[in-house]
Amino acid sequence: MSQTPQTQRPNYTFALIVVFIVCFLIGFITTMNNSMISFCSKAFDLTAQQGQYVNTAFYGAYLLSIPFAMLMSKIGYKGTLILGLAVAGIGFVINSIGINSAIAAQANVYTVFLASMCLVACGVVMLQNVANPYVMVLGSPEKGAFRMTLSQALNSVATTLAPLFITYVIIRGQDPEPSAVPAPFLGLGIFTLAICVILVFLKLPKIDEGKQAEDAGIHREYKSSVFKYPHVWLGALGIFMYMGVEIGVPSMLPYKFRDMLGAGEDYTSIATSYLAFYWGGMMVGRFIGAAILAKFEPRKLLTSCLVLGAACILLSVVLPDMVGIWCMIAAGLFHSVMWPLIFNLGLQELGPHTKSATGVINTGVIGAALLMPVMGKLVDSTSVIVASCCLFIFYAYIIWFCNWGSKVGLGK
Repeated sequence: MSQTPQTQRPNYTFALIVVFIVCFLIGFITTMNNSMISFCSKAFDLTAQQGQYVNTAFYGAYLLSIPFAMLMSKIGYKGTLILGLAVAGIGFVINSIGINSAIAAQANVYTVFLASMCLVACGVVMLQNVANPYVMVLGSPEKGAFRMTLSQALNSVATTLAPLFITYVIIRGQDPEPSAVPAPFLGLGIFTLAICVILVFLKLPKIDEGKQAEDAGIHREYKSSVFKYPHVWLGALGIFMYMGVEIGVPSMLPYKFRDMLGAGEDYTSIATSYLAFYWGGMMVGRFIGAAILAKFEPRKLLTSCLVLGAACILLSVVLPDMVGIWCMIAAGLFHSVMWPLIFNLGLQELGPHTKSATGVINTGVIGAALLMPVMGKLVDSTSVIVASCCLFIFYAYIIWFCNWGSKVGLGK
């Protein structure tokens, strides 16, 4: 007696391994870029504001998430993976060649650096667009949140290792000169292009999300456009607010040390050393979250983490000195599962619109570029305590989205 389609599930293990590697690479590139800011600031003799243009060039590329998602709908997951890796790799190589050429021509080296990193970021946005929905559809829908959290756990391993790699392998022993900047990016470019070439010859499954749902026994009529699904837009705003939470803590931490130690002390380097505990907490939290999600419902876990994260920030506001600082750092443990779970809720019941939806939701990453200057302005005009209270607004919206907003317009 033959098996029914419901029990004949394809084996996606190999494809998942490929996507997990891509998730690791996304985290490594993003954090490596951010970790080079201090070195680049000295090498190019920049002000603090000019140094932050690295983040502006990088995260600004997420404005292209929707066009890139539409492109993914045309060329598929594998095609977008190959294109994203190629664009990022070429951007790194151009960085090296362009900086060396600019130095020889005595041109503006930093402008060349920013332009090439924006090109790298375009590749990363394509990879980000692929990774999230591909992980979602490579297996049973009910385990989608678990797979996404596991992929983000591997991303967190990369974000933890990248600063250590920059500090102890690349920067160590080098003078901060423009000529020292291209080397690490050239090496990463060659590595990225090598993965791209290998991927060309690998066979990955082609997935029809609508047919996959039908095969799983889920019969659903889909709307004519992804733009008609309110929970997708609300999910994009959820990611926007989440970026304020994730980046808000490390952005406020130096000012907490400044208030404790005094502006005359070297509070910046001390705060930077403590950030390893924040990012490490996110890494640990994602592995724990992946295990918990194997048995518990995603909305309950996300709500619990939001409440506990907000409690940590509240304690950091009212408790003094290092006790308050450790409470702020501890919030990273609970921030860990928020990105994959928000994304998972935003991609529900979309079938053939899954690819386009990921572009809409990824656009919310620009929250890192827009919310941080607002919080910084509040620090300058009032205090770090007032600025930190913005986090409660971000938490409140995500709680609403988790329990109510993510259900708007759905069939159940």
